[in-house]
Amino acid sequence: MENNSADTVRLLELARTGDKAALNEIFAQHRARLRRMVELRLDRRLQSRIDASDVIQEAYVDVVTRLEEYLKKPDYPLFLWLRLIVGERLVKLHRHHLGAQMRDAGLEVSIYRGALPEASSAALAAQLLGKHTSPTQAAERAERMMRLQEALNTLDPMDREVLSLRHFEEMSLAETALTLGIQESAAAKRYVRALKRLKAILANIPGGLESV
Repeated sequence: MENNSADTVRLLELARTGDKAALNEIFAQHRARLRRMVELRLDRRLQSRIDASDVIQEAYVDVVTRLEEYLKKPDYPLFLWLRLIVGERLVKLHRHHLGAQMRDAGLEVSIYRGALPEASSAALAAQLLGKHTSPTQAAERAERMMRLQEALNTLDPMDREVLSLRHFEEMSLAETALTLGIQESAAAKRYVRALKRLKAILANIPGGLESV
């Protein structure tokens, strides 16, 4: 349990005894971060059909069922375990709705000997551009979206993943390193390199850095 805070350990011990309120509190503490992960990694073809909140709610059932599994072997921080459970639920939804249309599993980044959907260049581009409501901006946004996707595709896949974890999922350096199974120093170097490359990419997109 040394990977978790004293408050988390306390709540886990209560949850071990069947205290549902404690488990609800644990999940609530991490819900916002888990939602960011789902929104980033949910295939864009499914975003009109599946809500991130529904994915998290379904995963909560898995958490309740598998909590004892974590308690027996808490080798890494609870948040990363919760993220993995939510990610596995996301993979199941992708398989159910997309089937053969799913990306090659070889393009996914391994985590704890499993795999979560990658944060695609399309998803990252959408995060960077944000949402415009004015119809007059639609054509301009589509053009910038295409240019940004093409540029992001030039990033090394691992660098793109580090950027996704640190910049968009707002993970700590330690969490990022654990997730990818690399040293913190390596994660730090990759993040700095990816961020530098991203800034160069944005500087060359029409509109520059200021409007993204």
